[in-house]
Formats: sequence, structure tokens, C-alpha cells
Amino acid sequence: MTSDTDKHDISEARNRIIAEIGDDTVLVAASKRQPADRINAALKSGHRVFGENRVQEAQERWATRRESISDLELRLIGPLQTNKAEDAVQLFDVIETLDREKMLRALIKAVEKTASPPPGLLIQVNTGNEPQKGGVTVQGLEELLSQARETWPGEILGLMCIPPAEEPAGPHFALLKKLADQYALPQISMGMSSDYALAARLGATHVRVGTALFGARDS
Repeated sequence: MTSDTDKHDISEARNRIIAEIGDDTVLVAASKRQPADRINAALKSGHRVFGENRVQEAQERWATRRESISDLELRLIGPLQTNKAEDAVQLFDVIETLDREKMLRALIKAVEKTASPPPGLLIQVNTGNEPQKGGVTVQGLEELLSQARETWPGEILGLMCIPPAEEPAGPHFALLKKLADQYALPQISMGMSSDYALAARLGATHVRVGTALFGARDS
């Protein structure tokens, strides 16, 4: 019997995506709800940078694997609840979705309580001003960034965005790049399976790709 992993060559997909985005952009494998065989296939292909949407799912998937993979990099790319801050700082190397002062305070407290090395932080910017979506407004970015730079014990690495689904992504990517340059932030996380190549052309340092890498998720 042929599995979905056999039908969809993850190593081949990875090589194709990397060729499209070039050497200056990092492929973050968005592994939300992916089965173990696909994760293992990605690891076998040499991939080491993974993005997770939920803390609990990430713990279940990576707690054991992390012990044997020294060069693994885990990035939280989904929303974070303050009650998961302690788990997050102990598991992730980078948290991409800081979007409010309350979360910043919770993360600082979690690092102090757990004595964990502070993960790098990206601030999520709500470039489309969508009320249902996480992210600080463009107008509120400067204040949150200033607070983070003054109080966070680790590095403030960059910015992240998820453009509105019904709008062209290009202007949002261009805006995020402009903001990152304005505030001298080195990392720009933007672009997913449908638009990662465009994001790379417009300055993304990291693209978060799920379906294009792993194949369609099981329903």
C-alpha cells in the first residue's frame, strides 16, 4: 500500500522550494498537524528548521526528537496564550508572534521563573488592520518594539506578518520589509505555501511553508 509520503516526495519538494527562494531565505517547515512519517521524511532530507502553531502539539512532537537532534531549530509561528508562556520559552528557539505588552511581560516572567535561555523574538505586525487577527498595528509597532528592546533579556530579531487572505500579498510584504529596515531588524518572516517565492523576492529572510513542502494535510 502506498502512503501519502510515498506519493509526495518531501525531499524533492524541499529542494525545489529552496531553489526558488535562494540562499538568503530560510525555509521554515510549517509542521502543524503533519503526521510523524512526514516529519521524519523532512528530517531525513536534512531539514532542521520547523515552525509550530500550538505549544502543546509542538511539545508532543518534538520533546523526544529534540534530545537526539542537536541542530534543530523550533519556531513558534502561531498565536501564544499567556498561560503557555513558560512552556514556550522552554521549547522554542524563536517566538515569532509577540504582539502585545501583556505577552511580553508574561514571557519575561516565564524566562525568570524557568531559568531558560530567552528565545529570540519577532513581533507580529497586523499589516491589514484585521480585528480578528493577531499582531500589533503598524502605528503601535514602535512603542512595543521600544518596550521589548528595553526589557527583553534576549534578542529582538525581526518582524512577522500574515497578509489578509482577500488582498494581494505584495504590498503587505513590501510594508513589512520597509518597517524592518526602518527599525534595523534583521529577520523578516513572511510568505506561506501560496506566495513564498514572492515573499523571498520582496525581502523575506524566512518563509513558513506547509502544504507545498509536506503535501496536503489529512482531513
